[in-house]
Amino acid sequence: MTVVDPDLRAVKTTCAYCGVGCGILATPDGRGGAAISGDPDHPANFGRLCSKGSALGETLGLTNRLLYPMIRCGKGTMERVAWSDALDHVAHRFQHIIARDGPGAVAFYLSGQLLTEDYYVANKLMKGFVGSANVDTNSRLCMASSVAGHRRAFGADTVPGCYEDLDEADLLVLVGSNAAWCHPVLYQRMIANKQKRGARIVVIDPRRTDTVGDDDLFLGLRPGTDTALFSGLLVYLADNGVLDRDYIELHTTGFDDAIARARSITGSVGATALATGLSEQDVATFFQMFANTPRVVTLYSQGVNQSAQGTDKVNAILNCHLATGRIGLPGASPFSLTGQPNAMGGREVGGLANQLAAHMGFTPPDIDRVRRFWKAPRIATHEGLKAVQMFEAIARGEIKALWVMGTNPAVSLPNADGVREALKKLELFVISENVISNDTVDAGAHVLLPAQAWGEKSGTVTNSERRISRQRAFLPSPGEAKPDWWIMGEVARRLGFGAAFSFTSAADIFREHAALSAFENAGARDFDIGALQSLSDSDFDAMAPVQWPVRQGTEPQARFFAEGGFFANDFRARFIAPEIPALRTETSAARPLRLNTGRIRDQWHTMTRTGESPRLGQHLPEPFVEVHPDDAAKYGVADGDFARVTTDYGQCTLRVIVSERQQRGMLFAPIHWSEANATGARVGSLVAPVTDPFSGQPENKATPASIVPYEYVFRGFALSRKPLELPAHAWVARVAVKGGHGYLFADNADVAGWQSWLKSIAHDDLAEYKDFGGGVYRAASFDGDRIDTSLFIGPARDAGDWNVVKDLFAADTLNHDERRMLLSGKSIDGLANAGPIVCACFGVGRNTICDTIAAGARSAADIGTKLKAGTNCGSCIPELKRLITQMAPSDAERRKLAATH
Repeated sequence: MTVVDPDLRAVKTTCAYCGVGCGILATPDGRGGAAISGDPDHPANFGRLCSKGSALGETLGLTNRLLYPMIRCGKGTMERVAWSDALDHVAHRFQHIIARDGPGAVAFYLSGQLLTEDYYVANKLMKGFVGSANVDTNSRLCMASSVAGHRRAFGADTVPGCYEDLDEADLLVLVGSNAAWCHPVLYQRMIANKQKRGARIVVIDPRRTDTVGDDDLFLGLRPGTDTALFSGLLVYLADNGVLDRDYIELHTTGFDDAIARARSITGSVGATALATGLSEQDVATFFQMFANTPRVVTLYSQGVNQSAQGTDKVNAILNCHLATGRIGLPGASPFSLTGQPNAMGGREVGGLANQLAAHMGFTPPDIDRVRRFWKAPRIATHEGLKAVQMFEAIARGEIKALWVMGTNPAVSLPNADGVREALKKLELFVISENVISNDTVDAGAHVLLPAQAWGEKSGTVTNSERRISRQRAFLPSPGEAKPDWWIMGEVARRLGFGAAFSFTSAADIFREHAALSAFENAGARDFDIGALQSLSDSDFDAMAPVQWPVRQGTEPQARFFAEGGFFANDFRARFIAPEIPALRTETSAARPLRLNTGRIRDQWHTMTRTGESPRLGQHLPEPFVEVHPDDAAKYGVADGDFARVTTDYGQCTLRVIVSERQQRGMLFAPIHWSEANATGARVGSLVAPVTDPFSGQPENKATPASIVPYEYVFRGFALSRKPLELPAHAWVARVAVKGGHGYLFADNADVAGWQSWLKSIAHDDLAEYKDFGGGVYRAASFDGDRIDTSLFIGPARDAGDWNVVKDLFAADTLNHDERRMLLSGKSIDGLANAGPIVCACFGVGRNTICDTIAAGARSAADIGTKLKAGTNCGSCIPELKRLITQMAPSDAERRKLAATH
């Protein structure tokens, strides 16, 4: 528990993770850390936090922190330089390349982790003054299809609803969203609605995720068939008199073409079932539920967006809401669940290559308007390259200078091996970061610029419901770290644009951003926060969360479009006739399966932040691939063993989880592991760089793949007070543990070699157990009464209990019995083995939960009462319920037990 100085006050700020935008109270401890709790007054979360948000205090250390500017010298090594030298170098090299090859030869790649003010300056500099629109963001991998779908249908990238709709809906339809894990704070609002008001939940997903369990209907459709399902729904609504003809007539256009296309795709319940792989009964049930429930919210996320037909999927959903007038009403709207903390803020300032600032586009009137406001004679006049195409242009040598800010494309982009090779071709590769090493940095950066991290930044972010919140600094900046906006402003001045970049604070930038949103607007554009353009510095510091639009002289607006008022020239929405759904890639004898990728509950992106938290590393500590039992048997892979997954773009070696929750013919692997924290587990290297023609978003959900077993004779783990470099021949997954560093590994090398390796790094006080004939070696070196380094290795599952030894390693001292029994790798009296962590919020292990179930707990609420598990973010509740189902005695067993008493 963090001890907090009573003289230090809590700072209201915003969470660093997903687009829910939870308010946080951060209370510094005076030693570089902080106690973290939910802000009960913030309307996004009312004090609730998920496991990741709750653990933010464990991620604030300076381990691996980039603290000073660095430039690659002639010898190839990175050397510390003064800020002035680094900025001069970046500006000079950019200026030289632009003069020689034109503005199209340079690019920025940004991040949804940036604050709106950082995003604004980046877009103003590149699009307004360099004259290139080659500015894109990792939000392209996340929400670009929603943006494109909104713009096609509404004339603007407008989210029509708000979080209160989750409380007021009678039907909640989750499409391609594992909200129980990825947006747990919002998911718990949905569950509360179900419990209090009887709202029903439908989950539509090829995977039976942890969001399935509290649902009333699960539709495990074939991948890529969302458009077919919602086209069938549109036909059903039309044929059963559920359309809102007045709304369609008054506020929309294109309905006849859309319904004709829908009939050609799936013109009946039976055709829909055939196209999606669902049963006719399930399809009919869903259609009836939607038709008979006016208050319906359809929530969609990466399973819809990350597709080569993602925009069509979004529009197929929007068509159903427009056709019934169920939009912008309490409890009735389509709703895009955003993935990153400031993806929405980035969209507001033109963070995508096909946007200009303030929700304007590359139309002549918008270009002229932004040019005049910025006084930017060189403004870009056409769209730039989207993320995947940007890195393909780097590979071809067309883009020669790249500035990456706050993201890790060598891990997260599709065809990640190709991305890494492309980066090596750059003449100038600049990275603004707060870590000194990750896969992208290690791909050959020429300049590293130390940026502020989450707890040091000040500015704004916007969440999924269009709510702008302040992110406030509660820690001093370490070393020479600076705000991203300051770094770009200094380069802009050196490029000769100083007058346009004379910002002295985030508040300065926000005021200009707000003023541009209102410039020549008068209600013509959705994004307008003009009422905030005159905020004083003190008012900006104190600004409460506010939902846009905030137009001059009007109150903030929670919902859009209930009475029309769309943002096309004729003020009407557009029904879109989608293309016939078909995956862009085909399976083959060599690649018979499809690889789906996604997130896990307690990790985030490439783990540069969550990977520092011991409690977040305990639930699923190793990179894995999930396989259906039939496919596991067919391809010879077994639960707990290893497998090699291969696509046309790369290969990974992953632990196997065999699960009936996985669809036949599909594999699932999480995206989080990189070369920095695992061996051969960069799942982005497997993903095909196939993109949606409208959004440019890549297809991350259906790459053709193969799987074969990969045998490791030995398994093991190491724990150390300092970072270790394990032998290169081992497969290794690094895990944050309390008190130091943990490593889970597998290997085929001789066990005796591991003994030699350990002796080369261990203290002299070394205890060993050796059975080289049996392939077992266990050892621990001590520093006084505590473990300094330990190594356990053995055949398959005979290496010792990781959880037991990890708990002993965390202890400050070991008593005589614990030290004596340590090398057994087993639990002893007085040391309860909690097992793998299930509830990350309160650190409750599986064994503890199972013991509670065995003692009579029969519901997640019972477990919560006894152990607190599941009582914070609730994302572990589905697993609690599964354990109860697995362990609870059957009715016959209960009767037999009762008869014996």
